[in-house]
Amino acid sequence: MAIDAWFMDESSEDQRLPHHRNPQEFVSLDHLAELGVLYWHLNPEDYEDGEELKKIREARGYNYMDLLDLCPEKVANYEEKLKNFYTEHIHADEEIRYCLQGSGYFDVRDKDDRWIRIWIKAGDLIILPAGIYHRFTLDTSNYVKLMRLFVGEPVWTPFNRPQEDHPARKEYIKSLNEKVGLALEAH
Repeated sequence: MAIDAWFMDESSEDQRLPHHRNPQEFVSLDHLAELGVLYWHLNPEDYEDGEELKKIREARGYNYMDLLDLCPEKVANYEEKLKNFYTEHIHADEEIRYCLQGSGYFDVRDKDDRWIRIWIKAGDLIILPAGIYHRFTLDTSNYVKLMRLFVGEPVWTPFNRPQEDHPARKEYIKSLNEKVGLALEAH
């Protein structure tokens, strides 16, 4: 099962709409991987003792875990929170989200600064690298239940754009350039 991802249009309509370009332009998992975005599809019914999740957590050192229920009924100042999540930012650490129920969008910038919208649904586990510009919103279902994973004590500090001098951003740009360099050498 593959993830749905596409280049976004520039419209300022409701952020919860799909925002496909016309014509639609989909993005492959390989393209996301070039940006450092990693993806797994797991069984969300089995998240408490899922073997695959256990393996990922052990391999990547994710010892912290919590669950986040996002919907208007359960979150005080829902609209305001959604605006904050949708402000473009980076983190100093990876962002790991596993969708257990519902759905939502992670938007990430590609190396040409274009928005790519990634639609996550139940069973999708996504890892955004430290330093990538991104934002999050729910879709029109207005409900998502996410597992958050973290190495060590969780720090969710968002650093809003521009952050070109932030060490995590510099490191991310360097890793992107190295990937481009390797790709050029391979041709």
